[in-house]
Amino acid sequence: MKILLIGSGGREHALAWKIKSSPLCDTLLIAPGNPGMANLGELIPVKSDALADLVKLAVDREVDLVVVGPEDPLALGLVDALAEKKIRAFGPRRAAAQLEADKSFSKKIMREALIPTAEGRSFNNMRSALSYVETRTEPLVVKAAGLARGKGVIVCRDPVEAMDAVRDMMEKKIFGSAGQTVVIEERLDGAEISLLAFVDGQSAYIMEAAQDHKRIGENDTGPNTGGMGAFSPAPLMTDELLTRAEREIIVPLLDTLKRNEIDYCGILYIGLMLTPGGPKTLEFNCRFGDPEAQPLLMRLETDLVEVMLACIEGKLDGITLRWKPQAAVCVVLASEGYGWKPDDQVVRGVPITGIQQAAAMPDVQVFHAGTTMKDGQLVTSGGRVLGVCALGEDLRDARQKAYAAAAKIHFPGMQLRPDIGGGE
Repeated sequence: MKILLIGSGGREHALAWKIKSSPLCDTLLIAPGNPGMANLGELIPVKSDALADLVKLAVDREVDLVVVGPEDPLALGLVDALAEKKIRAFGPRRAAAQLEADKSFSKKIMREALIPTAEGRSFNNMRSALSYVETRTEPLVVKAAGLARGKGVIVCRDPVEAMDAVRDMMEKKIFGSAGQTVVIEERLDGAEISLLAFVDGQSAYIMEAAQDHKRIGENDTGPNTGGMGAFSPAPLMTDELLTRAEREIIVPLLDTLKRNEIDYCGILYIGLMLTPGGPKTLEFNCRFGDPEAQPLLMRLETDLVEVMLACIEGKLDGITLRWKPQAAVCVVLASEGYGWKPDDQVVRGVPITGIQQAAAMPDVQVFHAGTTMKDGQLVTSGGRVLGVCALGEDLRDARQKAYAAAAKIHFPGMQLRPDIGGGE
């Protein structure tokens, strides 16, 4: 098969690595990709949100399957556009991708499906939002309703912070157009778990759980980020919690989408908060998480392309997911300023060394997220630069290997959390 992968981040590097290992993949095209993927397939300089160019590329190169990594092209309707050309694509269509692209829509679906979630309201008028916050006394969470690359959430200690967050999003537009509408929710307390499932329109097959670290600082301090690291399995996700999540969240969600004449095919990501009252839904995403994809794909033994095709063909019930018994840990290496400063102020263009030494270590993979080539030198090009992943006999072993590999990599201003997977 000739497969086209869309995207350029750490998630997409992990997907490319896994797809390339499939006996079903003869040729892998990657648009636009990054330097770390150059040895896995042909990099084509087409941006992931350039829908017309991507469709033309798929047609011209006679692609058999398109795999959409990031959320933006899904929300823009790339899968719909490809379907018009009779090209198979793995990922939900635009109507289904609203679950991630529009948090207000997502809340509406959750209420209709009676899915346990935080109590909240949506506002597209700042004055109304501020008036609502003034009536609250408890801690709140303010979310940009649109896509903000995993960073459009501000967890507030009190209503005063929530009012500042509303102004930042709706007046100062710190998340751009994503904050034109905001969702204001009660703040839930508990551990966060990432639960992902393959979906074929009729049924869902839940993957093993993962857990990520959103805050920039050790012990979950500082601002939220797109994710500073992740690990799998997640010991907190017991069989009982998994059964509850399937019964109370996944099944009602898919049933409600069907009633709304929305077909869902692809990855369903559920951000869960394990509260004292049981698992509650924080958010839905319509693609692999980043960095959760990296440890999950390190552990997945089943042919990923085979699973994707089964989803597209409605034959997921014929698939058995097999997982390596080892644990996997991913440690994100980020640029100076990431998490603390706006994206345009994050330091870029500094040289990176030590990747080959790290990647040569046993059970280690280094996935590129924000890198580029400049004058023959690999340099940083984004907030999250690399994801250093390792397999181990247990989480402790995997964590030690990941940090040992990360210690071999250097670039000016590099920051990482020292406690991914539990710390020492």
